[in-house]
Amino acid sequence: MLPLHSGDDAREAAALLEGSDPAGRRRRSSPVLSATPRPPGWDGGLRRQSSFFRQDVAHAASETYLVTRLTFSLLRYLGLGYRWMKQLLALVVYAILIMPGFWQVAYYYFYSSQVRRSIVYGEQPRNRLDLYIPEDNSRPCPVMAFVTGGAWVIGYKAWGALLGRRLAERGIIVACIDYRNFPQGTIGDMVSDASQGISFVCNNIASYGGDPNQVYLMGQSAGAHIAACALMEQAVKESSGQPISWSVTQIKAYFGLSGGYNLHNLVDHFHQRGLYRSIFLSIMKGEESLSSYSPEIVAKESSPQTIALLPPIFLMHGAADYSIPSSSSQTFVDVLQQAGAQAKLLLYEGKTHTDIFVQDPLRGGNDPLVEDVLSRIEADDVTCGIIASAPTPRRLVFEWQLKRHHGDDEFLRISGEFYIIYLPIEPE
Repeated sequence: MLPLHSGDDAREAAALLEGSDPAGRRRRSSPVLSATPRPPGWDGGLRRQSSFFRQDVAHAASETYLVTRLTFSLLRYLGLGYRWMKQLLALVVYAILIMPGFWQVAYYYFYSSQVRRSIVYGEQPRNRLDLYIPEDNSRPCPVMAFVTGGAWVIGYKAWGALLGRRLAERGIIVACIDYRNFPQGTIGDMVSDASQGISFVCNNIASYGGDPNQVYLMGQSAGAHIAACALMEQAVKESSGQPISWSVTQIKAYFGLSGGYNLHNLVDHFHQRGLYRSIFLSIMKGEESLSSYSPEIVAKESSPQTIALLPPIFLMHGAADYSIPSSSSQTFVDVLQQAGAQAKLLLYEGKTHTDIFVQDPLRGGNDPLVEDVLSRIEADDVTCGIIASAPTPRRLVFEWQLKRHHGDDEFLRISGEFYIIYLPIEPE
């Protein structure tokens, strides 16, 4: 962990990371993120449910104030500087505009019987995952293991609520895998956590109504990078005869959304956009580790036996993404194809880093990303029971609330990834 300056803010920031209060006492789990205790005989009536919801909102407001204040302190101590803090303030304004949509998703996340939150998959902090279960699970459902984004610093499993809800409506079980963020862990810890979460899904999903023979893997942004690292690492281990807890052959396909796969090409790009070189290299365990955690380079240097184990790979990217350029996906696809793997690039014209993952789902209607994913799953097994005639998702916010006037995709990326400060992370 990076050393923090002295002072009340520093102590509070450190306490927040460790799950205790500033005096050193263990913090009580936030009722917003853990199941709210119900008194004996609670009948689930609308009036009582509304009362509990108001209590949760009040606690969420107090937690949000604390987390927001400490976020500014932590960003300053991490050396992210005034520019990021100014952009974070801009985010707050933008988040307020689209908050009505997020509150609807949050209500679904906390109160829907279809969401199983914080299932433990390992012994490390943050080794939890959320499951989104379709209403009709009378037969084994296809499964999507999803690794959330968050710039390797602020990822959280609830980030996948929009995708989880959409896919669950179409008959897919979604497992949103949480993992340690920096500075709680570095990239090696994140990949290890993601791999352990994937292993849990592959080996235990049948007990939740999932089909272990229909498991797919997906990651978004930093999560796409982490998931690709886990996939390549597992293929290397498996092809060399090392012990494994899950097999790459259990994954029917990998979907990488808006990811970066060659870290050498991204260091300067991120530095210019506010994720400074020193912080990025700290996350990635130093410059000497960039190749090891660049799936593109690992694939280029892998044996034919390793490449042969890989599932079909679909990289999905917005053509107007300036946070992680779409060329990152294009070059990875080229390397995979040259190595003999099945790989395809899906470009979404005019879409930014968050459009296809945040703004489009909030708009309602048919979601291009979801439809592309479903078409692949249906192609694998036309009898898998996907609900093709599911009701068209309704709009969650007005279009004017989604309009941006800054023209800078960095603002969009931060607005998409930092909105989770409104869902305070539950302490371990």
